[in-house]
Amino acid sequence: MRIAGVPFVQGEGGASGAIRHLAATPVRGNVCALSGPDLDMLAREITICADDYGLTQAVSSGILEAVEAGRLDATGAMTTRPHWKTAARDLASLSGAVEAGLHLDLTLGPPLTRMPILAPQGKLPSIGALIRLSQAGRLPEGEIRAEIAAQIDAFGEHYGRAPAFIDGHQHVHMLPGIRDWLFEAAAERGLSRKIWMRDSSDRFSRILRRGVEAPKAMIVALAGRGFGKAARLRGFATNEGFSGYSAFDPRRDFGKDFERYLLAPGKRHLIMCHPGRVDYELEQIDPATYSREHELEFLLSERFKDMLSARPKG
Repeated sequence: MRIAGVPFVQGEGGASGAIRHLAATPVRGNVCALSGPDLDMLAREITICADDYGLTQAVSSGILEAVEAGRLDATGAMTTRPHWKTAARDLASLSGAVEAGLHLDLTLGPPLTRMPILAPQGKLPSIGALIRLSQAGRLPEGEIRAEIAAQIDAFGEHYGRAPAFIDGHQHVHMLPGIRDWLFEAAAERGLSRKIWMRDSSDRFSRILRRGVEAPKAMIVALAGRGFGKAARLRGFATNEGFSGYSAFDPRRDFGKDFERYLLAPGKRHLIMCHPGRVDYELEQIDPATYSREHELEFLLSERFKDMLSARPKG
């Protein structure tokens, strides 16, 4: 994080977490000699990443507030949304302050490409329907490959450079089949060993220790098992440790939940969050509305800064 007083840890190649450009950073496992300016995550003990940039104008506005305040390390952008071109320009103006990645979308609104099987009415399926297709081995491979490619390319076209990382709306990037097509699309664009992929799973012992939305976290971990290893075999770094699952209930104290997200961190722990402002469009398309404003309020608070400084170490 960029908040004064919060210590950085040394990266495995001796690079400080404050260094924006990594060089020849070795990583355990099957990936070695990962390098480049897009791998800042490897040098951080904790990465805080806001999902859904571009979802609506108000959500993007709220995320930009948090970026400008130095409260975020990364944000994942939805290139399928009608505001992406303008949102990309706004985000690019702050490119030195945050890592921008692709938030792959296969479950909300219209796709970028024609998908007569997956989206016959021009609207992507629900996450439940997508999971059922994946489990049955009935995902339309050609359509999804083309859509993944189009979303990666739309990111570069409007943001001006490749994504620093890729994750997925509702964690669709982790699903069997989809993950392999994603790795191949990214590799074909020369992104292997240059960007990282988000692993939305974690050990059950860590999930249970945190105790926040544990069933949801376990379901995603089961659905995405093997993702991290597969990504590393393809030459993509990943986080190690993940938290941030939420009930999106505006009545909850998000600060108390965040305090538990800090428990049992992995070596390169990633905390997902969903800050933003609310507009009419958001209320029409997404169940997570005013919880976003509560998350943003917390991220901008002194309480958030104090919590990071005093965070537990294991």
